[in-house]
Amino acid sequence: MNADPNTNLAGAAPKKIRTLVVDDSALARQMVARALRTDPSVEVVGTADDPYEARERILELHPDVVTLDVEMPRMDGITFLRILMKHHPMAVVIVSTFTQAGSAKALEALEAGAVEVLGKPANSVEIPEFEAQLLQKVKSAAAARLSRARKGEPAAVKPAPNGVADRRQVILLGASTGGTEALKEVLTRLPDGLPPICIVQHIPAYISKQFAERLNDLCAMEVREAQEGDVLLGGLALVAPGGYHMSLRRTMGHYQVRLDQTPPVNYQRPSVDVLFDSAASCVGRHAIAALLTGMGKDGATGMKKLREAGALTIAQDEETSVVFGMPRAAIELGAARYVYPLEDIAGGILNCLRKRKVAT
Repeated sequence: MNADPNTNLAGAAPKKIRTLVVDDSALARQMVARALRTDPSVEVVGTADDPYEARERILELHPDVVTLDVEMPRMDGITFLRILMKHHPMAVVIVSTFTQAGSAKALEALEAGAVEVLGKPANSVEIPEFEAQLLQKVKSAAAARLSRARKGEPAAVKPAPNGVADRRQVILLGASTGGTEALKEVLTRLPDGLPPICIVQHIPAYISKQFAERLNDLCAMEVREAQEGDVLLGGLALVAPGGYHMSLRRTMGHYQVRLDQTPPVNYQRPSVDVLFDSAASCVGRHAIAALLTGMGKDGATGMKKLREAGALTIAQDEETSVVFGMPRAAIELGAARYVYPLEDIAGGILNCLRKRKVAT
């Protein structure tokens, strides 16, 4: 007798992701709940139309994940999120309408403890993509280990390696779930005057520019959203725009950014693998790459190519990763030469720069 694929070895059904949907719009609640119910691994255990009802439902139903709107009556979603993370930390996916002003709120939600953010569809054409992304983000949130994430530690800028940065060198950073805060932790610990930095964070288009601007306010180096044809310069960090792959090419003695909207890679655009693959070809052993927290395996094969090309490679450890998927995949492939906790990655990057300088 063949075993049922929907049961585990003990014969019990696999645990479903219990999800609570919070939104003041009945239509929005129906849309989100309907999308989640298309996946047998997700169970919608209830809905709530404002944070006060949500509080009662959370205590009653013990969901694994909450989807939360931002603009709601009586209490806005960001305020509720802060209260929730202080008194009852849990995985939250923000699902809201993000205008230009709303983009700042989306970033604020990530800083307040949300695991993922997703914009509501503007029209019926966008609904299928919204449904696919919603399921992905709920599953990613369910895998998050919030208790292991290091939050709120003061950043300490490390001293820069002595001498002028090698124009051949490039620092590459990739991240997904939990990455906005992890990248902030790494970048705020780095000094100005380093080789150029290229960053791929899985992030929606309506947030990437705001994210880059926020980092620019916090970091010693200049940080901005990348544009087609940008030349990589020392002391500059470029963030891939949401919805665009970012790759590098070497021309006229310098590295240049290429942006495109070719199909997603590993279900992502931007994809870390696209950046790492291109750097393996044109930067090679002069690259230093770090792969941070994130769901899935994006970046692992690209990092393997980088290491084979002689680059120095770093993966974040499990203990400090919100989701250990991407770093784990890199480690299992043998792509990561070093494995560090989040607070040591900036120092690890500087040590790699020193090693390359000595070896040159």
